Amino acid sequence: MRMPGSLQGRLALALGLGLTVLWLVTAWATSTLLRSEMNEVFDSTLEETAQRILPLVAMDIISREEEGISQRIATLREHEEFFTYIVRDDQGRVLIRSHAAEDADFPAFEGMGFRQTATHRLYYDAALQGTITIAVAEPLSHRAEVAREVVVGLALPLIIVIPLGLFGVFGIVRFSLRPVRRFSTALSSRGSRDLSAVGDGTLPNEIKPVAEAVNDVLSRLGRTLEAERSFTANAAHELRTPVAAALAQTQRLMAETSDSIAAGRAAEIEVALKRLTRLSEKLIQLARAEGGRLRSDADSDLRSVLTMVLADFERLAGPDGIHSTLPVDPVLSNLDPDAFAIVARNLIENALRHGSGGAPVQVVLTSDTLVVVNDGPSVAQETLAGLTARFNRGQSVSDGSGLGLSIVQAIADGAQVTLKLHSPAQGQPDGFEAVFQLPGRAQID
Repeated sequence: MRMPGSLQGRLALALGLGLTVLWLVTAWATSTLLRSEMNEVFDSTLEETAQRILPLVAMDIISREEEGISQRIATLREHEEFFTYIVRDDQGRVLIRSHAAEDADFPAFEGMGFRQTATHRLYYDAALQGTITIAVAEPLSHRAEVAREVVVGLALPLIIVIPLGLFGVFGIVRFSLRPVRRFSTALSSRGSRDLSAVGDGTLPNEIKPVAEAVNDVLSRLGRTLEAERSFTANAAHELRTPVAAALAQTQRLMAETSDSIAAGRAAEIEVALKRLTRLSEKLIQLARAEGGRLRSDADSDLRSVLTMVLADFERLAGPDGIHSTLPVDPVLSNLDPDAFAIVARNLIENALRHGSGGAPVQVVLTSDTLVVVNDGPSVAQETLAGLTARFNRGQSVSDGSGLGLSIVQAIADGAQVTLKLHSPAQGQPDGFEAVFQLPGRAQID
């Protein structure tokens, strides 16, 4: 039998089986003891019956005028006779027998005391110096029937008690492990960004060290991640001002110089500074995705957020560069609007940057997904699986930081939703498709 996977199931099964075996062994021992005691009682009854009947029979035989007459005692009414008897003289002649006694059931007298045949338990006694003997017999089937009734009497309550006991054991174990289940649920239900402490004072002493160790690991992990996010955000933020100043000076130099060689070098510096500006902006977004609160208590209509993002890109891509499809009804979600804007901006920018330009980028917003599709050659499956890694640009030769899809994946993980990438795009022979699942509406108590 396969053991249950849960501690609650294992304890309930072990205790239930243990109690069941204990009850059965106790019932067997009780029935064995009762059978021994009943045999003693029945033997005592046989002996007492013989000793009560024998004096009366002896007086009756002595008062008879004729010797050797056999007499069967009549019964006043029909009844089941468990004890039968036969009285014989010293010559073995039957003088008196009970109404249900059969001679074949009573072997010849061989001495006083108990004797047992294949079918009966007998007691022999004698009077008048052994000239009169009595044998009292009880069928062994009677004792067996009484023993069966005792066993049934013990077993019937167990049929009810054992299931009730098993339910009781399961209930007690379930109640006792309730703090452990709360601890397990708190760990399994929290998001990947939730590193707060778990557990409370109701945990059993055996589980408290585990909870303390888990909380210690979560605390150290939280401090490490916070330090990493702070460094990334601060470094990217502090880069903005000097990079912007250097870019302005470079552009001024390009406007003022007449030296073509210096102007060419300044243009290269301008490209590098713009790339550094975009990289710092992506790093700030990544820190926001990994450290911020990505779901709010109130719902927002994501259509208006996507409309503003599309307006920014349409000025860059032109009126025919992006084809958007938005639903008529509001798209309500508890995803933070800023986080959704970062998702939409990165997916659309990635599509414009890596698409072939032969067809407009398709942006489709539904009640539960944001889908961005661009044309271009298909991406190999082994390359597709690693596109969400940081600074991974796949096989693209276009300009980019390799952080766009990583940022979207970080937001998906933090919001507990999924990001699915398809290449070729679904229903198309080529292209690339990104499907971002939108979280549901906020729960209102």
